[in-house]
Amino acid sequence: MRRFLMALAALATLSLTNCGYNVIQSQDEQVKSNWSEVVSQYQRRADLVPNLVNSVKGFAQQEKDVLLGVTNARAKVGSIQATPEVLNDPAALQKFQAAQGELSNALSRLLVVAENYPQLKSDAVFRDLMSQLEGTENRITVARNRYIRSVQDYNTTIRSFPSNLTAMLFGYKERPNFAVDNEKEISTAPKVDFNPPAPSPAPSK
Repeated sequence: MRRFLMALAALATLSLTNCGYNVIQSQDEQVKSNWSEVVSQYQRRADLVPNLVNSVKGFAQQEKDVLLGVTNARAKVGSIQATPEVLNDPAALQKFQAAQGELSNALSRLLVVAENYPQLKSDAVFRDLMSQLEGTENRITVARNRYIRSVQDYNTTIRSFPSNLTAMLFGYKERPNFAVDNEKEISTAPKVDFNPPAPSPAPSK
């Protein structure tokens, strides 16, 4: 009896392997892991925003509209719950992406404004925050690309025969993915000249 059960278990394992069950499981976990990294990096960026806004405010209080725009965009990002359920809801993922894109655009406008304030650009705190922001934006790009590829691999698997039969049997469905439109624009840190302006030459006597 024991040998029969062991043989049956071996056959079941072999069957699940050949039908793509294990591959689907592995790719599904990879998608979830990559999504967690995306959320983590976006949160890192959101955490930088208050200090960045305060730093700019110290030199450019008159730029109220731009500062308010960044603050509001950050608040909208924080209002969206990036739970694992988002991975199965195209509308929720689109809302998440739109909010992050809005924050990216608001930060870009803030950095354009910063260009008009040489003292701000040469401030050590501001320069450190910008360095952190640029590094975070780069990590966001890497995390997003990994997530996009993992979803593509997963979706391909559950559409391909015979693993598509396994996916239907166990209720695995295609996952929505990030839109690639304007991917470069919203995922790349804005380039800012961090070098303080050179002093003007003294007038000749």
